[in-house]
Amino acid sequence: MLTALLPSMAAAQVRTTSEYLARMDSNGDGKVQLVEYQNWLIYAFDQMDANKDGRLSAAELPGGKGRELRRDEQMQIFAERFKRQDRNRNGSLDARELAAPPQ
Repeated sequence: MLTALLPSMAAAQVRTTSEYLARMDSNGDGKVQLVEYQNWLIYAFDQMDANKDGRLSAAELPGGKGRELRRDEQMQIFAERFKRQDRNRNGSLDARELAAPPQ
C-alpha cells in the first residue's frame, strides 16, 4: 500500500522529469544513485512513522489498517525498483530511466 502512495506523493512536488532528477540528485552529478533514490522515496514513510520505531503499524498506515511495514523492507522494495529502472545497469538512473516506470 505504501509503495503505491510514495511515488505519487513525491511526484506531486515536482512537474517535470528534469526537476524530479534535480531534487533526487543530492550530489549534483546529473544522475541518481540508489541511496539518493531511497532517501527521496523514504520521506513519506518517515513522516508516517509517528513513534519513530522504524515500523508502520496498521494505525500509522492510510486508512488505519493493513499489515505492519518495516522501514528496512521498504528500502529493499525501493532497491528492487531501482534495479529494474536502471536499464543500462550502470548503477545510476538518468532522466530517461527515472521517467520510465519500473518493469
